[in-house]
Amino acid sequence: MTPIFAASRLPRNLVFGAGQRAALARYVAPLGKRALLVTDERFASAVEFGIMVDQLRRAGIAVDVYDRTVAELPASCIADGLDQGKSFGADVIVGIGGGSCLDAAKMIALLLSHGGQPSDYYGEFKVPGPILPLVTVPTTAGTGSEVTPVAVISDPERAVKVGIASPHLISHTAICDPELTYTCPPGLTAVSGADALTHAIEAFTTLRRAADAQTVHEHVFVGKNAFSDQYALQAIRLISGSLKAAYDNGADYGARERLMMGATMAGLAFGTAGTAAAHAVQYPVGALTHTPHGAGVAVMMPYVMEFNRSHAEAEMAEIADAMGVLSTGMDQPAKASAAIDAVADLFAAVGIPRTLKDLGLGEDKLAWTVEAALGAVRLVKNNPRPLDTASMTQLVTAAFAGDRAALRGTVKELA
Repeated sequence: MTPIFAASRLPRNLVFGAGQRAALARYVAPLGKRALLVTDERFASAVEFGIMVDQLRRAGIAVDVYDRTVAELPASCIADGLDQGKSFGADVIVGIGGGSCLDAAKMIALLLSHGGQPSDYYGEFKVPGPILPLVTVPTTAGTGSEVTPVAVISDPERAVKVGIASPHLISHTAICDPELTYTCPPGLTAVSGADALTHAIEAFTTLRRAADAQTVHEHVFVGKNAFSDQYALQAIRLISGSLKAAYDNGADYGARERLMMGATMAGLAFGTAGTAAAHAVQYPVGALTHTPHGAGVAVMMPYVMEFNRSHAEAEMAEIADAMGVLSTGMDQPAKASAAIDAVADLFAAVGIPRTLKDLGLGEDKLAWTVEAALGAVRLVKNNPRPLDTASMTQLVTAAFAGDRAALRGTVKELA
């Protein structure tokens, strides 16, 4: 019997529920008296945002708003927000918005605390100590950044996005209010929810390390473990059962609630287990095609599952059960195949392209994509099946051509 190993890194406070955004001021007040709110232009104009600002001010907290965050988080956003935070004298940071807003808040809190440039912290465990108190309020059901130890930014000197991973980046408090997702348009609902399901699947199927007392100190993302498995399976149940309904009808508030809960639980799963090949490939693909992160990882997920099934078939059979696939009489290989089909069909049903070619990747960029994906070491090392140039080429080529069958044992397994 495999010994139980589990690890979890969480916000000090995590609250979920409709209307919980009204709790913001009482969480922020003990942490500081000068709050920089980091958001984007769209949400800064929302009535709900204005109400939260008023509540903070009535609690005696001075507020300044940085509202120029943009999707995929270019470094210029962080620099501008940092300058504003310095001028204001912020002593607490509040991120409100989608994943880019929350990651911008993390980076601004980091740089206000420790100085330097974002590049000083690329990789794992480079943040030297605690950052300014951070409160995060997501407005999409997707990235899970409100509960994770990572921020991802676009580096102007590199062609791909770069991750900064440290337990010090975890929010002090995360407030998840599904009412804030009610106005999320169908396209954003789809790519955000697909991102969340990919987080959960990759966390559940990632490499299981032989853990010792140093594992949690040597890896921010420790691999598959008993805690992350529970979060991941419940996230798969919730997201697979609600994504299409929320996409079809944004006023289905029950679906919105379940989708956001699933996204948060997916964040709790991958925040310790990590993600793998689908995310590694998306970084260069996203940079080349200028498409949303969630779309890229979702395109890759069925192909990655097919590629990895020889190393995670039992887990994929469990995914079929979690997704409610009718599998009576199926053996484990058949259930794993059914799970892969179910993921592909769900993503297609919410408008996710089926191939990297459909996403806009040029065939002449496949070799560069392979090389750049292998450079995402923190992701590649988590994949349950080892990756090298030959196997990554096999994976990327199949995803470009839409040929999952090419991944079914036609190339010699890596040792």
